Amino acid sequence: MVRTGTVPVRDPREIPMTQYLLSVYMVEGAAAPSEEDMAQAMKDVDVLNAEIQAAGVWVFAGGLHPADTATVVKAVNGDVLTTDGPFAETKEQLGGFWIIEAPDLDAALAWAARATVACQSPVEVRPFQGVPEA
Repeated sequence: MVRTGTVPVRDPREIPMTQYLLSVYMVEGAAAPSEEDMAQAMKDVDVLNAEIQAAGVWVFAGGLHPADTATVVKAVNGDVLTTDGPFAETKEQLGGFWIIEAPDLDAALAWAARATVACQSPVEVRPFQGVPEA
């Protein structure tokens, strides 16, 4: 592991690390950012994405359309039902995410700290469950 600043850079020859989900939450009803603020956030996220990739911890990332574009698919008594709108009845909705590999929670939190500044929204960090070997 090599450190650059406060964020460790992964040596790709090392044993695979734990994957973490960094979830970006949007608050329904909150004032929308100005065009300038949104443009700056997009630039900052692009820079962060490049840094995550350069550090070798990038797995995947993506932004989502608003929650009101969601469709829920649910099995009920042997039938499969689809309904419009988000599943969760909440004001906080998932707006985007990163999946990273990090040696520990502290390293994942360091990336999340940078992510919340870049995207100007709260970021939740959760580890993935271990995957059984085949």
